[in-house]
Amino acid sequence: MEAESFDASRFSGRSVKEMQPDEQPREKLVKYGSESLSEAELLAILLRTGTKGLNVVDTSRALLEHFNGIRNLSRQNWQSLKVIPGIAKVKALTLEAVFELSRRIQIASLGDEIRMDSPELAAAFFFPKLRDLPQEHFYVAFLNNSRVMTGYKKISSGGSNSTIVEPAEVMRQAILNQANSIILAHNHPSGYLKESRADISLTRRLKDAGEMLKIEIDDHIIIAGDGYLSLRQRGLV
Repeated sequence: MEAESFDASRFSGRSVKEMQPDEQPREKLVKYGSESLSEAELLAILLRTGTKGLNVVDTSRALLEHFNGIRNLSRQNWQSLKVIPGIAKVKALTLEAVFELSRRIQIASLGDEIRMDSPELAAAFFFPKLRDLPQEHFYVAFLNNSRVMTGYKKISSGGSNSTIVEPAEVMRQAILNQANSIILAHNHPSGYLKESRADISLTRRLKDAGEMLKIEIDDHIIIAGDGYLSLRQRGLV
């Protein structure tokens, strides 16, 4: 569905003002609450206006259709969001900011002090950052001697199957952040929840580098689809 070939005739063509009051997103929210609104209607409130021949609700529906649902839509950058007529730079930036804010809210629910003393807690932190990404990203979380996270950093990002991670850079960041130990995390865009030979090899190389510097690798978390695995639980750390 490229913007230049977008077929607006599939949608209603009505303006929001022509809708019944109970159909208008803002009025519907006031009267019935936000839970009563569809995803398209919630997006419409953020976008505020549509374009000629396409009202704001239909614009939102077109976005959801083009990106195959809200999860994929929420992972798009602002440049990609401009594919639908009526989504100019300001609206695209607004959507990207809202989606990023929602991910930060998920992380904030873990509390101000995040103690990563289990694979479940580490995965809960990295899920919002790594789930549904179309490319592979590699992160490191820095822990103090109580396993409280003092910071984190994205080390690299790459293609749909792999990314290049230099052990020297990982350890440099660990030293800069005065980490007693670190947790590694990356995603599998394919959704295949199984460690690869490359994952195991990289973990071993990082473990060897860490032992020289007395920086322990606590775990390596892999996020894929709606699941995760811990290489420590699998005896690979």
